[in-house]
Amino acid sequence: MSTAISPSVSVIITAHNAAGTITDAIKSALAEPETAEVIVVDDASGDDTVAVAKAAGEGDARLVVITCAVNGGPAAARNRALAVAKGDFVAVLDADDFLMPGRFTRLLAIPDADMMADNILFIAESASPGDLPPVPKITPAVIDIDLAGFVRANHSVRGSNRQEWGFLKPVIRCSFLQDNGLHYDDALRLGEDYDLYVRMLRKGARFRVSTQVGYAARWRSDSLSSRHSTADLKALYGAAQAHLDFDGLDDTAHAALAHHANELHRRFLLRDFLDRRARLGRAGALISASRHPATLLPIARGILADKLAARRPAPISRIGRLLIDQG
Repeated sequence: MSTAISPSVSVIITAHNAAGTITDAIKSALAEPETAEVIVVDDASGDDTVAVAKAAGEGDARLVVITCAVNGGPAAARNRALAVAKGDFVAVLDADDFLMPGRFTRLLAIPDADMMADNILFIAESASPGDLPPVPKITPAVIDIDLAGFVRANHSVRGSNRQEWGFLKPVIRCSFLQDNGLHYDDALRLGEDYDLYVRMLRKGARFRVSTQVGYAARWRSDSLSSRHSTADLKALYGAAQAHLDFDGLDDTAHAALAHHANELHRRFLLRDFLDRRARLGRAGALISASRHPATLLPIARGILADKLAARRPAPISRIGRLLIDQG
């Protein structure tokens, strides 16, 4: 009697100056029995990330460490790993996060899916796998996500309950990527996961998400977008514009993508104006902006929204909270 072979997972960890956290990431990935390999791509770190990563493997032959001479960003680094990945599935793990035990067993049991993700527990920067906050109770369920629903869940409309499902870290079927010629966009240093998921969904990927918790993400008080440049935001806006050119979009999906692109455009215009104000002074920035009158209203609205936001109480900490909150 033959024994079925369990699907294998290639875990991709891209790292830049992650010596302080990458050990937890690597050890948690190697602890999963479905892990065929852990591919660490060091993106030209200036610290001891490479040495720490190799030590974390404790001689496990499944650990592969690739070094980049020049920092190309997470998308380019992930593409280097995808090019050599041997598993049936690939799973991205950020270098400052870690997996919770049994994650791959639970995700690979989800049927009829090309992308299987699960709930995320946000933890403090100082937290470790042995020092987690209590996991909030949640009813186990599997949610099917289509293109429009995924895009809407990433809108950042002020006052709304933004779900930010671009944070999701799905286990992805490698054959789907290969059959459709898909990979990360090397030009993106912001929103690279969101962009890939959108293009996968457009190609018909079946995206299913479990409400059960399997991924721990260290949460920083400063937002990710605040650490990116105006050029990064412009590149993401360019990708959002390209999404609108997909053939055969239904009205619901097109409306969601258009809303998201417009939102990114407003954010870019404001960031670009603030850059010019820092460089040219307030008067110079206003003169420059006045050459394109259509940009003045979005800029004014963005400045006003930021001023109002500064007066509001600080947002509730995400530490100990879930990405998918049923409450």
